[in-house]
Amino acid sequence: MTLSLRLETRKYLKSSCPRGTNRLVSDARCRSFLPETSSVWVSGLLLWEWREKARQQARQADIDEGEVDWLLQRVADLDRLTLRLGRSHLPEHVKVDRSLTDLDRLWDRRILDRTPVQYLVGQVSWRHFDLVVSPDVLVPRPETEAIVDIAVEAAGDDRDGIWVDLGTGSGVIALGLAEALPEASIVAVDTSRAALDIARHNATAAGLFDRIEFRQGSWFDPLDALKGRIRGMVSNPPYIPSDLVPQLQPEVARHEPHLALDGGQDGLSALRHLARTAPAYLQPGGIWLVEHMAGQSESVCKILYDCKCYRDVRSIGDWAGFDRFVLAYYCPTSSQTP
Repeated sequence: MTLSLRLETRKYLKSSCPRGTNRLVSDARCRSFLPETSSVWVSGLLLWEWREKARQQARQADIDEGEVDWLLQRVADLDRLTLRLGRSHLPEHVKVDRSLTDLDRLWDRRILDRTPVQYLVGQVSWRHFDLVVSPDVLVPRPETEAIVDIAVEAAGDDRDGIWVDLGTGSGVIALGLAEALPEASIVAVDTSRAALDIARHNATAAGLFDRIEFRQGSWFDPLDALKGRIRGMVSNPPYIPSDLVPQLQPEVARHEPHLALDGGQDGLSALRHLARTAPAYLQPGGIWLVEHMAGQSESVCKILYDCKCYRDVRSIGDWAGFDRFVLAYYCPTSSQTP
């Protein structure tokens, strides 16, 4: 397995640990995305025994045992500190949103089917947002959080105008842009209606629905009216080479939408399209920013150079120091200028 593929496949576990102890979103507008449950009171001792059994199963299955506590924080009236302090700090009875039998069934799906724990409970934390997710969208990765900061830095003092998030999925990038660029207009595009439904909910839950316009279609297709007007294009497109998709971690290969993973034979199909199509939509000096697979930066930069209409093309690393993003600015040539 190549280094790049190992980096992609290990992303899953990084995204499973929350920063806080927030509960599942309870807004009625989102209940259709979340598993239906009925709360019960469970013996604290029995729940602790369940936790120890589940942690052992996780170790045997080469799954991060921290996922057990992540799951318990989502389904039970427990916080991270209580779980860390140990059994003696658990109350005599704990309110859980399902029986231990149902919790066993849920955990079996994690162990046996390798279903991502985020899909089991329908939720994940990203930046400081609590988001709904389902198998219709990718599980947002921590690495992607940096793309919002890069976009804001690239914008400098000119933080208004129209920004588009192409292939929005659960809407995370659009949410980050809407919050970080309060004077900008944000447009989120996805070809999947189911993904857009989730993105709309997440925007509503974050109080940002009025800041984002959602459009269904492929890449720039629904943006004809914005030709020459876009201040910034941001995207986390599919970039895994087709023959590597089946080799990804089973949580990813079996359960996450392949439409959002498969980048064609060399993994660069969507990236080429974005580079070659964006000039018709970006305003002069407009920002072109994408995430890519580790090891692809040289190829992505070459695609942009070959277009002969981008300047200041540069690769930017993620928090681990691996190349992860490419940033460029649209500079129309004389042949492109009316």
